[in-house]
Amino acid sequence: MEESFLCQWSTIRSVLAIIQWWGFNVTVIIMNKWIFQKLDFKFPLSVSCIHFISSSIGAYLAIKVLKVKPLIHVDPEDRWRRIFPMSFIFCLNIVLGNVSLRYIPVSFMQTIKSFTPATTVFLQWLIWKKYFDWRIWASLVPIVGGILLTSVTELSFNLLGFCAALFGCLATSTKTILAESLLHGYKFDSINTVFYMAPFATMILAVPALLLEGPGVVAWIYTCPSLFSSLVIIFGSGVLAFCLNFSIFYVIHSTTAVTFNVAGNLKVAVAVTCSWLIFRNPISIMNAFGCSVTLVGCTFYGYIRHMLSNQMPGTPRTPRGVTMESIPLVNDKLDDKV
Repeated sequence: MEESFLCQWSTIRSVLAIIQWWGFNVTVIIMNKWIFQKLDFKFPLSVSCIHFISSSIGAYLAIKVLKVKPLIHVDPEDRWRRIFPMSFIFCLNIVLGNVSLRYIPVSFMQTIKSFTPATTVFLQWLIWKKYFDWRIWASLVPIVGGILLTSVTELSFNLLGFCAALFGCLATSTKTILAESLLHGYKFDSINTVFYMAPFATMILAVPALLLEGPGVVAWIYTCPSLFSSLVIIFGSGVLAFCLNFSIFYVIHSTTAVTFNVAGNLKVAVAVTCSWLIFRNPISIMNAFGCSVTLVGCTFYGYIRHMLSNQMPGTPRTPRGVTMESIPLVNDKLDDKV
């Protein structure tokens, strides 16, 4: 009886974790799009900077005041030598995501973001000479095909937004690949990751945001018809951005890898649907089909990764003299940080 209750509670906890993760993720995406489109605050660097400041404060409070997670101590030398380069890529990833939201619909941006597994595998194969099982390559075919179909049929296509989203995938892949070597020996959770990286990211972005967007932000403040409510939304998005990081920490410890993969792809579908209901951006039938193919491909890729990771090491298909790398050295569970 007690085991049955524990099993039911575990299931309920997993469902609640996924729902609150979906809620924060979709809300942050929609709010960012609302800021750019409805509030006419067309300053993605400033929005990103606000998110980093909010996340820095939130991580400090979570670790130092609320003691949600113990602080992972990092040597001062390692902070500059190992964490700073990661922070730069982390910053670039978030900025490119917000720039893409500035120019293209949420549905298109989220679909392109699903291209990350393919860019990760390709970079590791091209630069790091990693060998991947043929099933990994096969699982990427529907992802690439779906992205191509979605891009060709996108009615609100914008080249700058498309390139920003695509380079954002490359930044995400680079970040997760470099994490394997740069953060070796440090078992960071999402809160500690934000604690160390968000202040660096703020420092990196503050000057460019001030120089490139400062005058525009000042002009917007003087011309905004409802300044107080607009600022509440803008800074509220920063608070929710940190809450998203916390929700990722919670969902990681409440679900299995397979459940997380499926839930992540369903989350994209939820974000696309909510975006369409709010912004009513035009979506053709072929565009929706391409997005669906991409999400199915991502689910299949996650299944192949999980299946290969559970196999015994060493396989007859591995060429002699080549290191077998059946899955990318990435942690997809931490790729949604904002």
